[in-house]
Amino acid sequence: MRYFLELAYRGTAYHGWQIQANAHSLQAEIQHKMGILLKQPVEIVASGRTDTGVHARQQVVHFDSPQILQPAFLHKLNALLPKDIAAYQLYEVPADWHARFTATSRRYAYYITSRKDPFEQGLSFYLPLALQVSLMQQAAALLPQQVNYQSFSKVKTEVKHFDCQVFDANWQVVPDGLVFHIEANRFLRGMVRALVGTMIEVGKQKLSLEKFAAIFQQQDRRAAGWAAPPDGLFLEAITYPPLPVSY
Repeated sequence: MRYFLELAYRGTAYHGWQIQANAHSLQAEIQHKMGILLKQPVEIVASGRTDTGVHARQQVVHFDSPQILQPAFLHKLNALLPKDIAAYQLYEVPADWHARFTATSRRYAYYITSRKDPFEQGLSFYLPLALQVSLMQQAAALLPQQVNYQSFSKVKTEVKHFDCQVFDANWQVVPDGLVFHIEANRFLRGMVRALVGTMIEVGKQKLSLEKFAAIFQQQDRRAAGWAAPPDGLFLEAITYPPLPVSY
């Protein structure tokens, strides 16, 4: 049987999602604890791979198990997982559903604070600068019109193409800060952080809207701005089609 498992985590202590030979990853930690609980090796596949230091309010993984898993599975798994990882929901899905490929959209948020707050350390980007938010909002409004995001992708990445369909992108003004929201069918490695860093340059009036728009045509990472730190980035939600009635 195939299951979807919804997770949340604080990524500060981990070297990203994917298993690595010489680093502590989220996938390795979760698979290890699930293997203990199920008394057999488990391989989980995520909806997407978050980078080092990036957080998730909703990450979805799929895995196969010959066992019929009971509701108590979540309670037992949470007892084994470290404090910075939580399991929220478990449900059976069709055998051909895939956490990554069945997803129809992903939503990220990037948090910027202008107020130094020790309790937000690692969960937002501290930037005590006055920014022209109206210009940043205009830059964000250009994103759904674009197709090729190669200029905002990490260079060493294994993808067949750089096309992304951005459904919505906007900046939200909140007390003592800003939040950038973006939803798309897929994201490239480092894409959101590169977009945020470049739009901050627009907000600082160091990069015009015309030059921002021209970056997409260059299809060169060097054309875009710096990548914002991982601290403020959260994978917020994954969207899937409705489950068949039989589930």
